[in-house]
Amino acid sequence: MPFELTSIDILGIRVDEPVTTITDLFVSAVCYYAFYQIHTKTPNYKLNIYMKYYFLSMGLATTIGGLIGHGFLYLFSFAWKLPGWLTSMFSIALLERASIEFCRPQIRSRKVFIFFTWLNIIELLTFVTITFYTLNFFFVEVHSAYGLLIVVTGFQGTVYYHTRSNASRLALIAVAISAVSALIFMNEWGIHKWFNHFDISHMLMTASAWIFYKSAMAMNTLRSQSDSKSALNEAA
Repeated sequence: MPFELTSIDILGIRVDEPVTTITDLFVSAVCYYAFYQIHTKTPNYKLNIYMKYYFLSMGLATTIGGLIGHGFLYLFSFAWKLPGWLTSMFSIALLERASIEFCRPQIRSRKVFIFFTWLNIIELLTFVTITFYTLNFFFVEVHSAYGLLIVVTGFQGTVYYHTRSNASRLALIAVAISAVSALIFMNEWGIHKWFNHFDISHMLMTASAWIFYKSAMAMNTLRSQSDSKSALNEAA
């Protein structure tokens, strides 16, 4: 259905797209919870650091996107959408890096691992630069599609193929949900003006974030078990 701007008035304060703002904050809430849990309950492995800051940055991106990009954009210029967009791109890059790190035992060549590590940085800087100069959300979508469908799916799929890891299985499910979310967003498939394609997409993103959190905790468990076995072997 065609997009139609909705607004409500709360104590004399105008809020545009209120449902979209709230559903964005649903994503934020899951991300902040995941960040707190990983920060307080897991050791400082690189993998955990990448994942917790993925959740923190995605939480900030959806908070900024919900409040400035939707609810109160009328108080700002369109360029104020950039902070949310760029933060979300940074978060996807961290998720890519976490997937590369988790796949490290399956990457036999150190040179290959270093190549993908640098590619992750170059790709992020390239898309950030293009998005900054064009102010076009299309490039944010392309970056997310590349990060999730190529990098995360590729590396988590490799781990799952070799180990049948439940952590990778969960990550792949989360990517699939994100892909459906993107499809709904791009085609503007909405139910009603008060529950449009933004809102449906955000609800699916909330589910995806939760499953990514479960995947992150499962990845931490596997890494901890692997370290424990290594320590026992060294002791023996």
